[in-house]
Amino acid sequence: MPNVDTLVQMAWAMNSLRESVLRAAIEALELPPGSRGLDAGCGLGLQALLLAEAVGPAGHVTGLDLSSDLLLHAEEVVREAGLSGRISLREGDVRRLPFDDGAFDWAWSVDCVGYAPMEPQPLVKELTRVVKPGGTVAILAWSSETLLPGHPVLEAHLSATSSGIAPFIAGRRPESHCLRALSWFREVGLEDNTVRTLVGDAHAPLTDEERRALIALFEMRWPGVESELTPQDWAAFQRLCLPESPDFILDNSDYYAFFTYSMFRGTVAG
Repeated sequence: MPNVDTLVQMAWAMNSLRESVLRAAIEALELPPGSRGLDAGCGLGLQALLLAEAVGPAGHVTGLDLSSDLLLHAEEVVREAGLSGRISLREGDVRRLPFDDGAFDWAWSVDCVGYAPMEPQPLVKELTRVVKPGGTVAILAWSSETLLPGHPVLEAHLSATSSGIAPFIAGRRPESHCLRALSWFREVGLEDNTVRTLVGDAHAPLTDEERRALIALFEMRWPGVESELTPQDWAAFQRLCLPESPDFILDNSDYYAFFTYSMFRGTVAG
């Protein structure tokens, strides 16, 4: 697990790549103006800013995270955005949310609920508990990527490594796979359950922000893979995926990549 400083750097780098995807997801939710919602696993608070923008000046967003260190960074992010009056931050565990039943109009979680090692159904049940009848529960999960165009075999081998299969985790029950979330929603009694796939992409010529984001993504998706690759694949990885290599793939004039998030949404029974 990366240390907090590394996580912060990666989150900032990745923000430019995925912000448009998260904005599209929030827009699709059609959160009511003036509503109050929960961002479970808020991290640096970057999504909380987008959520606060969506619900408007009369709305309120509560960001919750287990890491007090990340919340310190989030407080600074919120303060610098001038949204301290519309976003509050609280340390807490998604498995035992420190809120009353029906405390929120909606709850949202990105890259948190549904990820190992926590079993997903209890987490979805907790999100459902704190949302009012008729309110929305939504979770977003990273679901696919193509980052090495023209090298599908190498990318397939990388995706099969212990880090590369994240957030899916080898050996878990198929029912616990994050792309099986419709069943979790049904089991906890959520209604009108839907799923939507949102796509982000990047192509040459890359901006400096996109380049930094993609380098961070390579580092997040495939850390420590040498022991799980053949010597040939490891040599190809070093040639294509390391910024100092003369054949670094991001330097290609025809570079193109895409990734997807899947958003699962349900309504609390009323």
